[in-house]
Amino acid sequence: MRFDFKYGLFFIITILCGSCKNDVLPKPASQLRLDYPVADYVMYSDNCPFTFDVNDEVDVEEDKNCGFSIHYPKMKATIYLTYKPVSNNIDKLLRDAQKLTFEHVIKADAIQEQPFINLESKVYGMFYKVNGNAATNAQFYVTDSVKHFVTGAVYFYAKPNFDSIMPATSYVRDDMQHLMESLHWKK
Repeated sequence: MRFDFKYGLFFIITILCGSCKNDVLPKPASQLRLDYPVADYVMYSDNCPFTFDVNDEVDVEEDKNCGFSIHYPKMKATIYLTYKPVSNNIDKLLRDAQKLTFEHVIKADAIQEQPFINLESKVYGMFYKVNGNAATNAQFYVTDSVKHFVTGAVYFYAKPNFDSIMPATSYVRDDMQHLMESLHWKK
């Protein structure tokens, strides 16, 4: 029997490399933890005919004609508010607000409607929760049916992937609902 040096060296290196392993340990189960601050709300008021509460973590930018962009810089989201005066056009305003929401039905898994009525402040409206990979996950409109009409929608600066951004969407959606429910018309 003849000993071949090349095969012997290969055999010894293979044994040495294969015997120097560390035991493989399974990784512990983990989940992504996203902590958001507890929302503290402050009343926002300016020259527009309505006031509302906003989270003290946001940046409010006033647009033209009493519209607002409410920025969430840490979550890369913005709530857009639009104001329109009512002058014999309430049916058209309502139709447009509902149409805007239901344009998302193509990508949405479900759209839940939550009517809102505040008789004391004369604020009436609808809050929409849009589930799924739609561009917006929440919208609303409120009106006094006589003079004022406000719509709101939230958009994230990310591709809509509902599962990935769900904690942030829930947080901003709750803020948006609080904003809608705190809205009051100025006298």
